[in-house]
Amino acid sequence: MRLLTLIVALAASLALAGPAGALELITEAESRLPPALTTGMPRGGITLGPGIVVVTPSPDRDVRAPFAVKVNFRPHGGSKIDASRVKIIYLKRPAVDLTARLRAAISEAGIDLADATAPPGTHDIKIDVTDDAGRTKSAVVSFTVVK
Repeated sequence: MRLLTLIVALAASLALAGPAGALELITEAESRLPPALTTGMPRGGITLGPGIVVVTPSPDRDVRAPFAVKVNFRPHGGSKIDASRVKIIYLKRPAVDLTARLRAAISEAGIDLADATAPPGTHDIKIDVTDDAGRTKSAVVSFTVVK
């Protein structure tokens, strides 16, 4: 009987743990924070900063966890992306810096993460990309996770 109880407890904990190997991009507690106050995106100057192309998650489709996060960075004018200066911020009050969680998935080419998890709901994430010429561009990614 004791062994059966142990097996049931282990099975239940594994079922609740979520997908194996998936990165918890946003925690349940973070998702419950109040939304950020919107002040608009900073306007760019006359120089062309890096391009940011969100491949997935798509803002016009709901996603289920685990989901992929794929963002391409496009340098301009012979510059290179400075991967060490990429910042990823969950737009809540207070803001939640997700950069350290995603550090292993960030490169000069972009962000490439096969499996991420987040609680159900709509999430807004700001990505700041800086090139080696010091030009910064920002983009906000909004996506909705469903059960």
